Amino acid sequence: MKIRLPVFRLPLLVLASVLVLAGAPARAQNIVVMVNGDPITDFDIEQRSKLDTLTTQKTPSRQDVINTLIDDKIKMKEGKKYGVDPTVSDINQSYEGMAQRMRISIDQLTKSLESKGVRPETLKSRMKSEMVWTSLVRGRFKEKLMIGEKDVADKVREGGDEKLQIEGTEYKMQPIVLIVPRGSSPAFQETRMKEAEQYRSRVGSCEEANSLFRSTPNATIRDSVTKTTADLPEALRKVLDDTPIGHLTAPEVTKSGIEMVVLCSRKPTTIDTPKKREIREKMYTEKYEKTQKAYLDELRKAAMIEYRNH
Repeated sequence: MKIRLPVFRLPLLVLASVLVLAGAPARAQNIVVMVNGDPITDFDIEQRSKLDTLTTQKTPSRQDVINTLIDDKIKMKEGKKYGVDPTVSDINQSYEGMAQRMRISIDQLTKSLESKGVRPETLKSRMKSEMVWTSLVRGRFKEKLMIGEKDVADKVREGGDEKLQIEGTEYKMQPIVLIVPRGSSPAFQETRMKEAEQYRSRVGSCEEANSLFRSTPNATIRDSVTKTTADLPEALRKVLDDTPIGHLTAPEVTKSGIEMVVLCSRKPTTIDTPKKREIREKMYTEKYEKTQKAYLDELRKAAMIEYRNH
């Protein structure tokens, strides 16, 4: 449904737009570079420069900004060639995600950008080119970017003969809470503790725990969680190692009430050492950077880049 503006407001809007145009610098829409027939204007450069200054806290040189914008145009064209074209909804979702990470609303993010003279479209357009490029590089060079276990092992050995994996245990469990309302008397808490001990003597499997606690008032059983040795503190690991499978751990008083865990399974597993994980991630990043740079250099050579007023 179209909403029509009242007629009497139109001349004011026309006047406002004339004033905005009159006040804008004459060079605002000067075409500086043509990339494969697509223009980059002074306004684009000015906007991107403000955004980069805002995100890096450093003022980039004009030529660096121009190069980045040229790269973006090249990436977008390559994306279209392979049908990689994020929708408006994808971009808005990414924009919303950024606001959430900054713990502010979308409107606050927009206002914050505008207060620094940056249009939200400038940020969205940068997001779009990054999404397209990541998707292209990962999609086209999937095999090349794979990190072999042997390569990781060799790299770990270079830095000293550390064990690549450690023998560990995988625990599958479900937390149980007997609710104790805040401000309850010590006597009530003690009663709940006694109840918890009674439940402990009755439960012999995860199935029993589920049927019992799903029908018990003022008690909850949460979904199962799987943790490995590396995820748990030593004290908790010892408790779980000493608990028979299908049984409950000793009750503990917490903020939520009286808490226990029913141990559903416990089995040996091998886990990456943190060092090995770190090395694998670093190797992937290095490979990705090298691959994307070579790809972009190749596309730049084939692109038609024509400087106008520079």
